[in-house]
This record gives sequence, C-alpha cells and structure tokens, in this order.
Amino acid sequence: MANVHHAASGSYEFLVSLSIITTALVYLRGWVRLRSKPSSTPTNAAAAWRAWSFLVGLFFIWIAIASPVALLDEQLLTVHMVQHLLLMTLAPPLIWLATPVAPMTHGLPRHFVQTVMRPMFEWPPVQEVGKALANPVFCWLAATAALVGWHIPQVFAVGMQSGAWHIIEHASFLATGLLFWWPVIQPWPQASQGPGLSIILYLFLATLPCDILSGFLVFCDRVVYPAYFSSSHPFGMSTLGDQECAGALMWTCVTMVYFVAGAILTTRLLSPRGFHQPALVRAELPASIVPPKVPHKATHTAPPTLEAF
Repeated sequence: MANVHHAASGSYEFLVSLSIITTALVYLRGWVRLRSKPSSTPTNAAAAWRAWSFLVGLFFIWIAIASPVALLDEQLLTVHMVQHLLLMTLAPPLIWLATPVAPMTHGLPRHFVQTVMRPMFEWPPVQEVGKALANPVFCWLAATAALVGWHIPQVFAVGMQSGAWHIIEHASFLATGLLFWWPVIQPWPQASQGPGLSIILYLFLATLPCDILSGFLVFCDRVVYPAYFSSSHPFGMSTLGDQECAGALMWTCVTMVYFVAGAILTTRLLSPRGFHQPALVRAELPASIVPPKVPHKATHTAPPTLEAF
C-alpha cells in the first residue's frame, strides 16, 4: 500500500498542536476571569472540574491526531480504532461537560465577540442551521454515517492513501462526535427539550451500528482491510489478530461509555428532585451573546442530561 497521508505530517501535526494549545489558552483565560468573579461557585462554568474536563478532551484530540501514536494508524487497525474512539466517544463529552461557551467568550477579545460573534449568532439563517444540527435524529444519523461510511473497505482505503481525505476523516469523526453528544449533555445555551427517556433510547440505538461493525471485525475469518497486509506488524500482532483487537476495543469502549452515560441519565430521570440547567449564571456571559430568556413553563419537565452533573 502506498501510504501517503503522513507525507506532510510534520506541518499538519504542528498546526493541529498549535490550534489545540491556542484553544486551551483562550479557554483558560476566560475560565480564570470567571473564576475571579465573586459570583463564581463550584457549580458553574468556573468550577475546577470543568477546566480539567475541557483540557483532557483537547488532550485526547491531540493524541488521536498529532501525537506519535497517530503515526501508527497505517500499521495497526487497532491504532486507527483508538483514534476513532478518542475523537467520537471520549473527547466530545468531556468538551461539552466543560460548558465551553462562557469561558471561550470571556477568553476572546470583547471587541471580537461584540462585532463578529454577536451578529453571526443572531443572524436568522445561522440560528436555523443551528436548530437543524441540534436535532437528535440528525445527530444520530450523522454519527452513524461517519462510523459506517469510513469503515467501508473502499472508503477506508481512500482515507489511508490520501492525505487530504485522511484529514477529512479525522474532522468528520470529531464533528459528528460533537454533534452526537450535544443532545445527551445539552451544554448551555442548549434548551432542554423532549422526554428524558428518548435520550436513553438515543444512546441505546447508537450502540447498534457499533456492535454490528465490531462484531463483524471480530468474528470475520478474513482480513477486511487488505492495506494492512503490508504492515510491519509492530508488537508482533498478525493482521487478522490486529483486526480482532480493533473490533473488541470498539465494542468494549463504546458499550462502557454509553452504559455509564445511560446509567447517569436513568438515575437523574428517577431522581425525585427537579431537573434544571446548572448554575451557569446569565450575568456571567457577555451581553452580546446571551439569547432571549425562554419563559418557564410549570408543566414542562426537562429531560435529564449529563450536564446536570
């Protein structure tokens, strides 16, 4: 196999690393500003655990895309699967749990927030696109399409042989991962909508394509991706053994993460106390991006979300 997607890996990894570091610094700048406010408490966006959650999420993205480990994805399908899991299953929920909107807007220059972000997010077409992207059905379909589509042997080969398509593959994994976890965690300013049980069903249905794909990789008696025949077989793994390990890793990781998320949501659903958005005080956010307050309806019960924790 003529692997070329790491031919310009040095500059690509540098740009990714620089972007991640810049994002982390902007977030931390805003987080420190929120933390220094008298109103900041451990339950709001300035809580210490939220900062750790965001930084660990960024670190997982760096491992998947720009670390030395990422260079092994052309040698081991297991490493490719690690990338996929980090970008779709682990990093996105950690980032959303950090409720990054408030820290990021406080970390960016206020003039930029006022003159660029406010007009952009108040533009009706952008708001309509945002509503469509936040639809759970679309989020589920997008994540499933990325998962299944990139693991079709012919499409997989294109991603392995083309540097540009390999970057698109990584970007689609991360983007659809963020979309998938949005309805589950519903970070501010997402308004809680719909019955809580639908989110639990949403997670259960999401395990099905992963189970089918991982089961196929584990129990198939042939190598699905011939590109790995030319691998140097690091760690003494055979091509078929590597494929089985990748499938088992996907099944184990996805099952555990979705089970934990479902268990938390079920606990919240059965809890007698009411569900509400965390104490992310509206006054903490720049007035330029605070959306109109939605009137509270006494008859409406918000679904449980991981954000409540």
